[in-house]
Amino acid sequence: MVQCCGLKDGITLRENGVLQKLGPLTLLRQVGSVLDRPENVSEGYLRFKPENASMAESLRVLFLSPEVAPFAKTGGLADVAGSLPKAFKGMGCDIRVAMPYYRMVKKGNFKVTVLFEDVEITLCGQTLKDDVFSSGADGSIPLYLINKDEYFDREYLYGTPKGDYLDNVERFVYFSRMAFLLCKMLDFQPHVFHCNDWQTGLIPAYLRTIYKEDPFFSGTCSVFTIHNIAYQGIFDEKKLKVTGLPREVYHPGGIEYWGKINFLKAGIVFSDIINTVSHTYSREIQTPEFGHGLEGVLGDRSDHLYGILNGADYGEWNPKTDPFIAANYDENDLSGKAKCKEDLLSEFNLPSSLNKLPILAVISRLADQKGLDLLAKSMADLMKTDLGFILLGTGDERYHRLFRRIAKDYPKKAGIKIAYDNTLAHKIEAGADLFLMPSRYEPCGLNQMYSLKYGTVPLVRATGGLDDTIQGYNPKTGKGTGFKFQRYSPRDFLDTVRKALAVYRDRENWKRLMIRGMKVDFSWQRAAREYMNLYKMAMGKRPGR
Repeated sequence: MVQCCGLKDGITLRENGVLQKLGPLTLLRQVGSVLDRPENVSEGYLRFKPENASMAESLRVLFLSPEVAPFAKTGGLADVAGSLPKAFKGMGCDIRVAMPYYRMVKKGNFKVTVLFEDVEITLCGQTLKDDVFSSGADGSIPLYLINKDEYFDREYLYGTPKGDYLDNVERFVYFSRMAFLLCKMLDFQPHVFHCNDWQTGLIPAYLRTIYKEDPFFSGTCSVFTIHNIAYQGIFDEKKLKVTGLPREVYHPGGIEYWGKINFLKAGIVFSDIINTVSHTYSREIQTPEFGHGLEGVLGDRSDHLYGILNGADYGEWNPKTDPFIAANYDENDLSGKAKCKEDLLSEFNLPSSLNKLPILAVISRLADQKGLDLLAKSMADLMKTDLGFILLGTGDERYHRLFRRIAKDYPKKAGIKIAYDNTLAHKIEAGADLFLMPSRYEPCGLNQMYSLKYGTVPLVRATGGLDDTIQGYNPKTGKGTGFKFQRYSPRDFLDTVRKALAVYRDRENWKRLMIRGMKVDFSWQRAAREYMNLYKMAMGKRPGR
């Protein structure tokens, strides 16, 4: 039994926990000029040479995320949290991952063991007790699962299709405070807390307040990654007491936001370094159109704000080795893709006659942000065209009803599954011809990268990471990797779909387009090197360094 009441009770601090002082870093700021060169975007690389190999080998990082694939997932954050640490591990970094122990994880048939039993922590005058579990991410990266059934044993992660859980403050305060306690129980002094999205936004605030004088964390800094600024964790002021933060942080320059508390703002204000998941998005969120009310706060911290493009896990998403698809293939032999298309139609009980027609696909969280309103307004026109349509995803209840009705109205053209299904997602990427991502905004996006690798041509709106990763097809030069439209309107979306279908009918041209996309490389190793630079910058900002 490990009993750890409050913050320090029952914890033995190491006396030699002073961290080695690191020198300054010169980092290429925002790498904007590099991303603006199409030849670098198409290759998927940001060309600068970070000197961080030796640093990585001695670095200790606790990567904190509310979801991690394949254990629990609602969106792209889980893919990042499941893949980026692997790249860090490959560089020699002592990387560890922590997340809540959701029902979804418990039902996932993962190998999980008890790490600490009956861990006690006092929050808001109440003593809470539960176990901490562990599992192996990728067989070698420690994954710590923070258990509390009353908070995490639920069907959904953050809320039902009807709305957020009313106790999300309590849930993620518990997770965040347990992260500090976990480090002490493990005797693991991280150089970096890498926090992701609003659910972990209080951790940088705790580090600067409650744990400011704690020698165990004297060498710990924080990097805060914004995956989607639209989701901020905004709660009533009365919940401030639950957070355990001092009243002094509740002001416009702190975590106060129009009379409420804002977890995402806490991460932005108190972290040492902030980043977003694409260069374009890092610029967009500093504007009223995309900042969701925090553009001023981000502008004040612009000198600490960076953009790092997400990567693709080609160990998981590669048609040459994918175990979930009907036949493997690559850019040198595309014959397997036709078999995957047959298999996909069979999975959705669609007629084999669609084999000769283009199959348009969507894998998405079903929300306005993802352009589902554009898609909804365009479906009648799309269904008049000779094509097949497939959709996989969950989200807003109104979109559940809409697409179930479409499946009923067009049983021989539309295949719909309202669910999260990893195996089926792989089959869709391999079997479809055109992948639709008409997002209103998109911090980065990963499915367009997967689609490129699978020879499923992406059609995207030119926003955020979609704009950074997809080169628009030019019929005059034959260059490009996909199709893009600028204005957020059903007409522009449909016009772009029609242009793509016209190219599809030219089979040789389409094949060249597929192969060009399949050769693009967005591996995580590039992103990991850039994160190492941010870590080094953050460590240099800690007091006394």
